[in-house]
Amino acid sequence: MKKYLQIINIRTFQVLLICFATSFFVIYYKVEYNFDLTVISIAIIFPLVFTIRAAFRRREKALEHLSRMKSALVTVHHCFQRCKKLDDTKQAQIKNTLHLLSEEFHNYLGKVKKDEVALRTHEDAIFQFIMTNKEEIGGSEAFKIFRFMKDVHTCIENLLAIDSHRTPISLRAYCQIFIYIFPIIYTPSLLHRLDNDSSDWVVYSLSMVTGFILISLFNVQDEMEHPFDQKGLDDIQLDKFKLKI
Repeated sequence: MKKYLQIINIRTFQVLLICFATSFFVIYYKVEYNFDLTVISIAIIFPLVFTIRAAFRRREKALEHLSRMKSALVTVHHCFQRCKKLDDTKQAQIKNTLHLLSEEFHNYLGKVKKDEVALRTHEDAIFQFIMTNKEEIGGSEAFKIFRFMKDVHTCIENLLAIDSHRTPISLRAYCQIFIYIFPIIYTPSLLHRLDNDSSDWVVYSLSMVTGFILISLFNVQDEMEHPFDQKGLDDIQLDKFKLKI
């Protein structure tokens, strides 16, 4: 049942209330006119579909970068394991450092208030470990580790950019405003197109159903805007991308 109620929120009830009130006044005062509803599809449907597709592409890109980051961290861990000169204590230390970096980064993505200090500290700890133990690690192995750590850093920065830069806010605000004023434009045209014998409930029903469809699409897009907050049904399951070694 939860997945069917996910698209319903306060905006849904606001639009339904506007549709109901507009239908009442349009029927009571007999306000009707002939209006080409194609304009509505251009003004609302097209930008709404565009923002949904943009949010979906952001989510797919995030999945790609998360997979690459986990793969690179696993490879870095294997590179350190190849360093036979590192004793068990140092192996456990770098293993814990890699684990903390993965844990901190995924927790960072799920937080509302962002603080990069701890994340950058764990990133730097890996570099400091390599420089401190460069004799045991060896030059060629250190070069391989830095190459794979570059992939880790690239994925982190891409994911931070995806998290902070969303689909155009102005376009989303435009869609929301037009959805709210849609009943005022649509309902008189709906009354004009219906036969005089049609019951009033037909106007109420069609107006409210159409408004519900549009605001539900907007709510779906809004949920996809935040793929890391672990609140929506389509959010990325961050636990599956954490480093588990």
